[in-house]
Amino acid sequence: MSEAALKKESDIRVVKSDSYIPTQADFKLKKKSSDDFVDTNFASQSFWKEVVARFWRKKSAVLGLVFVLVITFFAFVGPVMNEYTYSGQNLELKNLAPRIPIIENTGFFDGHENIRTTSGTKVVNYYFEKKLADTFYWFGSDNFGRDIWTRTWSGAQVSLIIAVAAAIIDMIIGMSYGLISGYFGGKVDMVLQRILEIANGIPRLVIVTLLLLVFKPGMITIIIALMLTEWVGMSRIARAEMLKLKEQEFVLASRTLGAGNMHIIFSEVLPNIIGPIITQVMFSIPTAIFTEAFLSFVGLGIPVPRCSLGSLISEGFNSFTTHPYQIIPPIVVMALLMLSFNLVADGLREALDPKLKEM
Repeated sequence: MSEAALKKESDIRVVKSDSYIPTQADFKLKKKSSDDFVDTNFASQSFWKEVVARFWRKKSAVLGLVFVLVITFFAFVGPVMNEYTYSGQNLELKNLAPRIPIIENTGFFDGHENIRTTSGTKVVNYYFEKKLADTFYWFGSDNFGRDIWTRTWSGAQVSLIIAVAAAIIDMIIGMSYGLISGYFGGKVDMVLQRILEIANGIPRLVIVTLLLLVFKPGMITIIIALMLTEWVGMSRIARAEMLKLKEQEFVLASRTLGAGNMHIIFSEVLPNIIGPIITQVMFSIPTAIFTEAFLSFVGLGIPVPRCSLGSLISEGFNSFTTHPYQIIPPIVVMALLMLSFNLVADGLREALDPKLKEM
């Protein structure tokens, strides 16, 4: 063996002799707590907690929710914020422009308006001409001297009640109809779907108009009219979800354990489709608001002296060219209300859909 090979072998022996040999004292068992088994990156949380978190991350939906809450607050509190009532008339105080205390000192909402005449446009202030120093109409007064502020929020209250009540009733009817149709299938589904197609084939405006002509116009009549026409979309969504879920394992397990059909439909399947149902309800509310406003605009809505946003827009339309401020408040409130509900519904749709969780 060469001298280099002997030197290399001796170096290996030195390294082996100098290496550390572990002992039993070097090993200790780590005491694990319950926190050590939690994945901090994907911590488990309830479905509804995730829904709320995803909803709050969508700024437009949060903004819509804020507007809905603000308008709802004023719809029930606004009519009692001054001494006027929605039906109180005073012909001596008719067609007064908006005037708001303190703000009038800035030159805005001080009671003046521009009147168009044959010779041009002139600025008038009926508050000063009639010596109404202590009279204030925040949104102005109409042709009968009624406070537009009080009537606007009273009309918003009526429109909200009608729309929400009609949407909830449509949800109950359409959801039950669609779930039963999709669950039983076969001849039951065929018969129910033919009935639905017939109901959907009749123009909704015709049904609503005939119903309002036969019965006395009022809030209950409008709710019934909307109830008879707006449940079709809900039933189709419920039926589609039922067809997708009725062959799942949890339904088979419930049927094997002896659960009845109604128990499976409303206790097993319904909780699993509550997301699309809530979303559809939120989308149907602005539709009901618009339908009610349209009926009131054409004279088939709430009878006087009660008012809704549609009837207020109809009254303001008649004096739009002379006193445009009378139509602006109900239009703005209705537009914000419909837009806000649509934003909230869009946010709920994304929050409740697991497929959009990572988007």
